[in-house]
Amino acid sequence: MAKRSIFLIAFAVVLLLTLGFGMLASASYYTAENGNGDYAMVMRQLVWLVTAVVLGLCCCVMDYHVLLRWKWYLLAAAAVMLALCYESHVGIKINGAKRWIGLHALGLKSARVQPSEFAKVALIISLAGWYGMRERIGRTFIQGFLLPLLMLGVIVVLIGGEMDLGSALIAACVGLSIMIVAGARMRYISLASALVLASLWLMVVITPNRMTRVTAFLSEIPALAKTKYGDTSRLTKEQQEGIRDKKRQQELARMAFGSGGTEGVGVGQGRMKMYSLPEAHTDFILPMVGEELGLYGTLAVVFAFVMIILGGMCISSYAPDTFGKLLGFGITLLFGLEGLMNMGVTTGVLPNKGLPLPFVSYGGSSLVMAMISVGILCNIYRQGVYRSPDNLPVIRKKNRWTPRLSDNGAAQFE
Repeated sequence: MAKRSIFLIAFAVVLLLTLGFGMLASASYYTAENGNGDYAMVMRQLVWLVTAVVLGLCCCVMDYHVLLRWKWYLLAAAAVMLALCYESHVGIKINGAKRWIGLHALGLKSARVQPSEFAKVALIISLAGWYGMRERIGRTFIQGFLLPLLMLGVIVVLIGGEMDLGSALIAACVGLSIMIVAGARMRYISLASALVLASLWLMVVITPNRMTRVTAFLSEIPALAKTKYGDTSRLTKEQQEGIRDKKRQQELARMAFGSGGTEGVGVGQGRMKMYSLPEAHTDFILPMVGEELGLYGTLAVVFAFVMIILGGMCISSYAPDTFGKLLGFGITLLFGLEGLMNMGVTTGVLPNKGLPLPFVSYGGSSLVMAMISVGILCNIYRQGVYRSPDNLPVIRKKNRWTPRLSDNGAAQFE
């Protein structure tokens, strides 16, 4: 299984990219900017894909131990980029969220990047490097818990302050999970988890938009619909209209899944995108897969993420050192949580929250960081599962591997 893990990941990534571009071409025609039906979004995403593939290949070739020396620079750069989102002349505010940095200073007027995508990967590298260089500190309080928690807290607070509570929650879960795997004491982790949950609830309560989303979600649960948090009858008319607007997006998403049935209505034949399903090309692209490709297409996306998780965990377990194991584990868990949260939101299992589906949703920042993460996993695979370059696998041909020369020059097969 370990020797085939990279092929599972490669197949899953290609499948997700294919589905993503197909659905983007279908959905973006009706959701193009300024109401113009064209494929400009597809072309922009293609440019991002080329950039992402090049960077991913560089990470695949480059020794991942280089990241160990760069960890503090990457973490500092992530913090600075997140802070720039709060600067009015650099940060871009969309739908009440300050998650993007404009690139107009570089002559790219319409381009923007989302620093939180980079920050999550930088956080994984930093925490993995911290524990990788100090393998026996996991159970200490200051070096094994408090200092890593401060690193995690800085990134999570900066992301959460941008009105991106979903990414902040994912970053917190991934960071705490790395600390658990590295050996931090569970009583310390329990304390940190309680702090995260309390902060999460506080940020929901003090923000009307977030509270509206939670109320809309709780009102759909019969056992909670009559509580003070799920009862909408006590709210003002304006608040009830806001809750209906929040519900509408997920209702249209469920209608898209239902109308697709088993086999789907066909690529390009989906109707929900024409009925103004918000973010049909980004955060809610999975319902487009369900409508146009049916249950088979939706299951293909689910199983693709399962293959990424299985392959990533195999690669992590065979990494040659602690840094590689924690790095591979963190990246794999990040893919799993992002995919799971997006699927939960689009199916109505979780409260409505904007979060892209890796490799599938429209967005350059998410795609670039996803391909860089895959490149890092590939490099860990090359140094862990196959320790010698001479033992790297080649493309399978019929019922055997293509021949390669051993040290004495003789051809050998596997």
